[in-house]
Amino acid sequence: MLQLTKRTEYGLIALVHMVDRGGEFVSAREVSDQYPIPKRLLAEVLKDLSKSGLVDSQRGAAGGYALARRPEDITVGDIVSALEGAPTLASCEVEDEADARGTCEVEPVCPIRSPLQRIRQGIWRQMQRTSLRALVDPLPSYADISLPVKATLLADDAAASSEPKR
Repeated sequence: MLQLTKRTEYGLIALVHMVDRGGEFVSAREVSDQYPIPKRLLAEVLKDLSKSGLVDSQRGAAGGYALARRPEDITVGDIVSALEGAPTLASCEVEDEADARGTCEVEPVCPIRSPLQRIRQGIWRQMQRTSLRALVDPLPSYADISLPVKATLLADDAAASSEPKR
């Protein structure tokens, strides 16, 4: 089943911690002391997030990592992409179609590829719409959501339920 890797989970935890710290630089040690996360793996994750431009790094006694952008401008999709790439559900769902050729003998007549692609695309769209800020301050129920956002969410739900079933 679709599951984020430990690297991505640890990255999300570290980034939420950074949001809570309000722009201060935090060290891998601070985060691993706060949460039961292996410091060495977390340091690798933070280095990858820095390479992808999601966090800034600073050396020295007051160094560590801080968000490179506002939490509203970083999406879960950005984070997942930086740490593991776009999610897949089936072995035929890879970024490069050339890599998928020859891996599945059922592909020419496969009854599940298209529906699974729609599910993956829906999950990915949701990851791209969900900001880091939303992980820290999640939206309340539909009743408390503004009308344009509610209309979008309800339209997505309606489209998903009206798709033909196979």
